[in-house]
Amino acid sequence: MNAPHPPPSSSAGHVRELAGWGNYPRAACRVVSPAFTGDVARLVDHAGTLARGMGRSYGDACLNAQGVVIDTTGLDRFRHFDAARGVLTCEAGVTLADIIEQYAPQGWFPLITPGTKLVTVGGCIANDVHGKAHHVDGCFSQCVESFTILLADGRQVTASRDDNADLFWANFGGMGLLGIILTATIRLRRIETTYFRQESFTARNLDEMIDLLDQTAETHPYQVAWIDSLARGDRLGRGVLTVGDHAAPDDLPNTLRHSPLRLAPAKPSVKVPVTLPNMSLNPVTLRMLNRLLEAVQARGAPIAHYDSFFYPLDILDEWNRGYGARGFTQYQFVVPLDDGRRVVRRLLEEISGSGFLPFLNVLKRLGPERGMLSFPFAGYTYAIDFPIQDGLAAFLQKLDAIVLDAGGRIYLGKDAFLSADTFAKMYPQLDKWRAIKDTYDPDGVFTSDLGRRVGLC
Repeated sequence: MNAPHPPPSSSAGHVRELAGWGNYPRAACRVVSPAFTGDVARLVDHAGTLARGMGRSYGDACLNAQGVVIDTTGLDRFRHFDAARGVLTCEAGVTLADIIEQYAPQGWFPLITPGTKLVTVGGCIANDVHGKAHHVDGCFSQCVESFTILLADGRQVTASRDDNADLFWANFGGMGLLGIILTATIRLRRIETTYFRQESFTARNLDEMIDLLDQTAETHPYQVAWIDSLARGDRLGRGVLTVGDHAAPDDLPNTLRHSPLRLAPAKPSVKVPVTLPNMSLNPVTLRMLNRLLEAVQARGAPIAHYDSFFYPLDILDEWNRGYGARGFTQYQFVVPLDDGRRVVRRLLEEISGSGFLPFLNVLKRLGPERGMLSFPFAGYTYAIDFPIQDGLAAFLQKLDAIVLDAGGRIYLGKDAFLSADTFAKMYPQLDKWRAIKDTYDPDGVFTSDLGRRVGLC
């Protein structure tokens, strides 16, 4: 396992030990916190700088050991909103939660959203996040009209599909390594309610689950499957698929019609007060949690509020503490639709026989590839949490080899272990991205632990 990095030597800013959402790895970084976008340029250290938002990437994507980390969460202002078109210009530190709070009561919602609303617009661009509707709506890049970015030479430029198009597309999935996003102009989705129609289907095994995914992809814009991580043999891949769509006012029961655009509470209702002991997640507790999750997924109400439909884990503040002091990693892969069920089955068999404790297993179907370093392409994606244990890195490398052999790839926004060689083979447009990096940041001003690990900088 990686040892903690030594603290940076410079006195500018203040030294903090940082981690991603998985609390692994950790690194001491020099953190600076601008209050205005005009302050950012003077805080860039040409020896190595990285922008960081809410820190919800899981591994080392938002770490820059011995370098500067610019905390962008103070850059959280709305600049302009076109209420006729639903087009918002905001600073990069604005979160999806901020957007929902401000604009959902007016009938607008983020067009693309991952499984948490506690992420910044800048982070959504850097990771080109996707959600339950990728097979219909694509990644976050599909809702971005343009952004302004601070480059290594100090210029602030606007990038869009028409202006600086190479820079525009390279930033989606570029993990913040081309510059610092200052503002973005994004399209929102028109909604009549903040509720969703949803339906659940139970699958007895992986074949049934993938059949359900394929069938409902034609009829429902949102779909996600919970998989029983403890199932074996003929029951391998069993679980519950939930599908849904936006609810109209007439879909709501009478008790909800008086407030069709209701917001969720501003703060999570429950908080994990302390980091739990590593022994808390064991086969017994995992079995209990699996049974609870299955019951919740299978018995979902026909009408669900956006918070439970999109963001069920946001209800529990700092839930990442539940994995113990050593932290966890989320392993997310995608493999092509062709032969996909065989490959997913093989990976599930490897995981089930590994002795490592898997938790929060999620299966989805993705749509066409749309970006240079974006993770998704047309295939089946599986995400699984592993508490950090001795031997885990070697086991994940074994899974990487299977994914690579199948023509698949790993999601950098969740990753903590992928090697540079394997990454290069998984992302065929890497050389094109590197050429753009050399054009706009030839001296490698923008860097990160992840970037150095996988060869992006």
